[in-house]
Amino acid sequence: MRALVKVTRKHQVTLPKEVREKLGIRIGDLLRVKVKDGKVILEPVVPRTRNPVDDMLNLVGEPISIDAVKLVEESWNEN
Repeated sequence: MRALVKVTRKHQVTLPKEVREKLGIRIGDLLRVKVKDGKVILEPVVPRTRNPVDDMLNLVGEPISIDAVKLVEESWNEN
């Protein structure tokens, strides 16, 4: 896979969507930067093995229905 990216005036580059998706890179992930043989190499520090949203959804067996407004109102009445 090859892509052309532009360095911004703040010396930043945007990873193309295809690259992010192929490597599972998400907002907040850390990348290790190396220079080897005149090339810049970016490597995910901890590669993702699974989708974090799926992991969170697996914590709850079944969807639950919560009336958040009611919970807040009830907490106001507690003494």
